[in-house]
Amino acid sequence: MVIPKHVAIIMDGNRRWAKQRGLAIIKGHRKVAEEMIERLADFAIAKGISYLTLWAFSTENWERPKEEVAGVMDLFRETFATSADRLHKKGVRVAVIGQLDRFPKDIQEGVAHWVEETKNNQQLTVTFALNYGGRDEIRRAVAEGGVGFEQHLDTTAKISLPDPDLLIRPGGEKRLSGFLTWQSVYTELYFTDVLMPDFDEAEFMKALEDFAARQRRFGK
Repeated sequence: MVIPKHVAIIMDGNRRWAKQRGLAIIKGHRKVAEEMIERLADFAIAKGISYLTLWAFSTENWERPKEEVAGVMDLFRETFATSADRLHKKGVRVAVIGQLDRFPKDIQEGVAHWVEETKNNQQLTVTFALNYGGRDEIRRAVAEGGVGFEQHLDTTAKISLPDPDLLIRPGGEKRLSGFLTWQSVYTELYFTDVLMPDFDEAEFMKALEDFAARQRRFGK
């Protein structure tokens, strides 16, 4: 079975998952942050995937209700204090793309700590896209590099990430919404109605099986 080297996931459907169960919105985000990320990382390691990139917070997510945004910020604090430590012990390298300067200082420092602490780990690279948007990334790269902007993209300048082989979007939407806009031109896309808090190892396996059945020609 052909296994993708780099899998990217748009983590969508957390809010709908919570609403369907009569729970506070933050409960959907919490289930993903506290449970699903580590489970999917473990599964990626078991399957021999080298890179797992997770879109955790977009440039547009700031427009959501203040209470929800504040709750997500608290989750980031908790996640980078606990989950990142567990990932580190498993040999996972933690990386980040996007602009962190809009986050509270303590979150920036917590992220920076785990990026530095895990930089030599080689089991799997888990990259969190935080305050990330594909258009924003390209605009910043062009402003910094002009014609040679590709070297200034987050995935090149902040961490040497190969383009994703497979991009998965749980949650039922069939669009990329600006995730890895430049990098995904030859990426295989997989959409599922399963909401992110329910996107477990079995669902991940379905995506891998679908990927393995495809023929990648890269325009040739």
